[in-house]
Amino acid sequence: MAKSQFKPSDLDKAVPKEIYKRVATAKKKEIVGPQYPYPRKMDADKYETEKVQLQVELLKMQKWVIESGERIVMIFEGRDAGGKGGTIKRFMEHMNPRQAHVIALTVPSPREKGQWFFQRYIKELPSSGEMTLFDRSWYNRGVVEPVMGFCTKGQHKLFLKQTPIFEKMLVDDGIRLFKFWFSVSREEQFRRFKSRETDRLKHWKLSPVDQDGLSRWDDTTDAKNTMFEHTDTKHAPWTVIRSDGKKRARLNCMRHVLHSIPYEDKDKKIAAAPDPTIVGSVKDMYKYT
Repeated sequence: MAKSQFKPSDLDKAVPKEIYKRVATAKKKEIVGPQYPYPRKMDADKYETEKVQLQVELLKMQKWVIESGERIVMIFEGRDAGGKGGTIKRFMEHMNPRQAHVIALTVPSPREKGQWFFQRYIKELPSSGEMTLFDRSWYNRGVVEPVMGFCTKGQHKLFLKQTPIFEKMLVDDGIRLFKFWFSVSREEQFRRFKSRETDRLKHWKLSPVDQDGLSRWDDTTDAKNTMFEHTDTKHAPWTVIRSDGKKRARLNCMRHVLHSIPYEDKDKKIAAAPDPTIVGSVKDMYKYT
């Protein structure tokens, strides 16, 4: 049997022993999450080539958004260490930040706590010719807050009732709304947390809330399922990204956006439909999330 690659820590107690064992003895490029369609991580050279091609298309898309006055909102949600931030970074790598904004709000101020819940998000919405990418969003109240006890049951219930109405208002006003849920297996989530624990350049990503959340896997699953039930609507559906392989998740998330938007001079071979084993609707991908 392969020797464990990890040093013991308190983090290990947050997952079942079989999860720890599976991850600790896995090979470096092996994907250990069950049911993932690829056994190994994507080749780096292939990834870089495809990423550049897609980023060229993103620049074409941004030019069209600016010239046409379109408004685009992308919401990046998912379990901790699901790969949301890395995907946003690749979206933004070459885009003009004057018309494409990343919003990652911190804990609300005392004044914001006294406002309507959606109020502080509304002021971050795009104007004509702009894109807004939310690194977590109003959906904090859909999963994180109820799981961690940061909101009341009444507040959570009201959120589930109001969100479809709020999002229909956005869509009816002409905003193109993308909602991405980055799904990661328990094995891969744990492996990423262990990487953050030992890498001094990633250590800031490992917060006490993240560590606590690692042991609340089932509670998070229940909250996510409830959220999908109430907010996966016809006018604002969720798109699930299976992200055990981060490189494939990033590329296919980009493809989904590019394939969905009718920008000019599109290279349809590059901006093709995403891999259906990686990206899909809640109905299609539900069993993997």
